[in-house]
Parts: sequence; structure tokens; C-alpha cells
Amino acid sequence: MDTQGGPYLNKRALCSPLGAARLCQLAMGCAVIAMVTHSAGYSGSQGVFCMAAWCFCFTMTVVVFFLDATRLHSCLRISWDNLTVTCAAFATLMYVTASVVYPLFFVRSECPYAGCDVRNFRIAVTVCSILGTLAYGAEVALCRARPGQVVVGYMSTVSGLLKVVQGFVACIIFGALANGSEYNRYAATIFCVAVYAFCFAVTAVVVFITVCGRTKAVRCMPFDRFVVVCTLLEVLLYLSASVVWPVFCFDTKYGSPWRPSSCPQGKCPWDSKVVVTVFSFVNFGLYLADLIYSQRLQFVSSRVPTNSRV
Repeated sequence: MDTQGGPYLNKRALCSPLGAARLCQLAMGCAVIAMVTHSAGYSGSQGVFCMAAWCFCFTMTVVVFFLDATRLHSCLRISWDNLTVTCAAFATLMYVTASVVYPLFFVRSECPYAGCDVRNFRIAVTVCSILGTLAYGAEVALCRARPGQVVVGYMSTVSGLLKVVQGFVACIIFGALANGSEYNRYAATIFCVAVYAFCFAVTAVVVFITVCGRTKAVRCMPFDRFVVVCTLLEVLLYLSASVVWPVFCFDTKYGSPWRPSSCPQGKCPWDSKVVVTVFSFVNFGLYLADLIYSQRLQFVSSRVPTNSRV
């Protein structure tokens, strides 16, 4: 705990741009959840995902705001700045996805049989979700390390934020693999799945070490060099997977370059293979950008930071 004198509550948790962004996040999250449960409704796996994303982000924001306002985060053996920017970046991606998926599957121009109230509520949910996305994005922008600054929190750098995006994209790939992608038909596609899993695990380890404030635990080399080595390995692995996966899925010798006409909508292995292919190239680009940026990163590590931004 903070042993110095002063108020127990952190006024800057409210009276600051970062505090205002978090209050907006709470307001939009509460509005979205209330409207969905009241009248807008949700159904199917898409609706469950959107509702789970909104509830998870709202709960996470409540915990972060409470710990920041009461200064109780000083009791935790973590890097608070790294944790908060990681949570904000992840929540931004979750909200972006929900803001696209929910109107795509639930908003229609015509009124349903129950009347226009349900449609209007669903439009309002979409608007509030987009505003929530902007609020989380504002927190990321406020916490992001600026050029010329001494970097203390790795997750506030472009490289750190890219780690969050890479992990999120990997989760999309895993979801597509689990949706009948038939990845176990060939040893080459099993190799690709192993590459996705290994790279995701390495990325998660880097984020975990940073958030826990244990960057000095890497004793064989400086932490920034460790990140570059890991990223280079991930670039090479993703490059191989991005080449091997489409060959063994869409070449006429192993699969079909065209979508089968008899393939059911939403349960077609060909669709899952396309999703994996597209996001494999996306993640390869993200890892490559991460590698390029990491060359310019000079990171000042500390076991557990004592100061917070707010």
C-alpha cells in the first residue's frame, strides 16, 4: 500500500482524460448490456459471443477502475501500466468485433413481427457498442508511448500493442480450425496448426512476463533482444504456414480451389480454410511489422513499477 500521506482515493482516476475514457466505457457497457437484456435480445453463437464480449469488457473495466480509484493496485505484484493498456487494447478488439457481428446478424432495415421497438433497440445497441469501441481506443491512445519518450511499459509501445492484436487474430484462427476445417487430414496442415499454437504461446509468454513485471527474469539476454529473437522466429514460422496451408487446402491435388456447391452455409470446411488462410497472412504481416518496429525499441525494464499513469 502507499505509505505516504494523502487521500485514499485517486482523484485523477476521475478528473483526467483517462478517467473520463473509463467512465465512458462503463456507461456504454452498462447501456449495451441493459438494452440487450431488456428488448434487443440475442441468439445463436454470434449473439452469445457479442454478449460475452460486452460483459467481459464491462467486468474488466469495473475491476480496473475500482483498483485505480482506490489505489489498491499497489498491493498487486504486477506492472499496472502494462496491465491496463493490455486490457484496453484487448477490449478494443473485442468491441470492434462485436460492433460488426451484432448488426450483421441482428439488425434489419424492416421491422420484425414484434414491431419496430426491437429493431430500434438493436440499432441503439450497435451505436453504443461503437461508442464503447472509441472509448477503449481513446484509452489505448492516451497510454501509448510517444516517439522520443523513455519506454518503461513495453505494452504501451507499438510492439506491445501488436502482441495483443497477434494473440486476438490467433484466437480467430483457432476458432476457424475448430469449425470443421479438416486440418488433421495431412501432416502439413497439422504442422501449420502447431505453428499457430507455438506462436500464440510465445506471444502469451511475452505478454505475461511484461504484465507481471518480470522482464529481468530473462537472464540470458536483455528483454528487448529476447522479444526480437522471438518475433523473428514467429515471422519465419508464420511465413512457412502461410505458404503451406493454402497449398494443402486449395490445390486440386489435395482440395478444391472453389467452394463446393453442396457445402452447407455456416458449416462448410472450405469457408473455415479460407478464414485460416486470410488471417494467417494477416498475422504474418503483424509479426513482420512487429519485428521491424522492435529493431528501434529501447526498453527500460523494472521489476514492478511503483508509479501509475493515473
